[in-house]
Amino acid sequence: MKKKIIIFIVIIVVCFVGYKTLFRKKPQPPAVHAVPVLVAKALQKTMPVQIEQIGTVEAYNSISIYSRVMGQLKKIHFQEGQDVTQGDMLFTIDPVPFEEKLRAAEAKYSQDLAQLQFNESQAKRYQFLFEKGAVSRADYENQITLARTQEAIVKADKAEVDNAKTNLGYCFIKAPVSGKTGQFYVREGTMVKENDTKLTVINQITPVYVRFSVAEKQLPEIRQHMKKGALKVKVSVPGFKEEIQDGTLTFIDNTVDPNTGMILLKATFGNKEKFLWPGQFVKVTLKLYDEPDAVVIPNQAVQIAQDAYYTFIVRPDNRAEYRTIAVSRIIGDETVITKGIKPGETVVTDGHLKLIDGAPVEIRDSIAPKTLNNSKTEPVRKNQ
Repeated sequence: MKKKIIIFIVIIVVCFVGYKTLFRKKPQPPAVHAVPVLVAKALQKTMPVQIEQIGTVEAYNSISIYSRVMGQLKKIHFQEGQDVTQGDMLFTIDPVPFEEKLRAAEAKYSQDLAQLQFNESQAKRYQFLFEKGAVSRADYENQITLARTQEAIVKADKAEVDNAKTNLGYCFIKAPVSGKTGQFYVREGTMVKENDTKLTVINQITPVYVRFSVAEKQLPEIRQHMKKGALKVKVSVPGFKEEIQDGTLTFIDNTVDPNTGMILLKATFGNKEKFLWPGQFVKVTLKLYDEPDAVVIPNQAVQIAQDAYYTFIVRPDNRAEYRTIAVSRIIGDETVITKGIKPGETVVTDGHLKLIDGAPVEIRDSIAPKTLNNSKTEPVRKNQ
């Protein structure tokens, strides 16, 4: 009897478990939420083909000013950093010693010139007497020699006078070119040596050069487009995007640097406002030509994988699609695409981190988290 009761209980438990297994409710699949994203359209338009490098501003002319005579610096006629015009007076070396040398040279020249005139008259008289047979040939030739010797002395004296005038002129140092002066390397009263003491430096910055280097593999294309006309160059200074200067490529070096594989180029800029300054680093953009019908998307839409670039597009059914793309170049805020995107397709510009291929998306104007404006915070009361 006891055994039958146990079997009966086991049968009831088995039936109950079976019933629960057969008729229990199946769990609902988890709900799939759409991923909020920002999007933009792929456009087709004309885009420039250009080379971007970092360059350095270089003065059109940079001239170090030295004294060509030894003496005491008597006067400085300009202020440090002042703009000067070609021919403006810069420095005066004490001219008194050179004026004295000039007067001495002129006096000796006058003395020897008078002696030359006497010797020439003597030679003429002796020539007459020689022709009449009154003097010997030796006496006549001696007078001719004295006259020629004195003539050479006078020429040497004239050279001394010219040299003294030149040295006196060197006492007054003028600007060889128009430009901006640098700092003083000497002060008034300093003794300066000829061709040794640097006085200042003048940099001509209107116009001005910008020098930069490109890879040698780009040289054939640059030369090819230069044959069609002058190539335009734009430069900008970091932090001053609105200040873009326009210039022209004017120089290609005659040698590629074998150590770096780079070649030096220079562009000339009018720089009338003197915005560019020698020694300044600038961003250089050399434009080669315009490419029509290029496909472009915003830079934010381009993502980098381990071995390729990719992006997500939004299909008409509002689902994301993973696309591998080929990037040609980046120009400002846009990326030129050569493969993987068609004009008019919608690309995701924000929200990539939560996307997978085929995921539903929700296009928004902003994906910032929503905040509750009606929430209030009770102030913390201090214990009385």
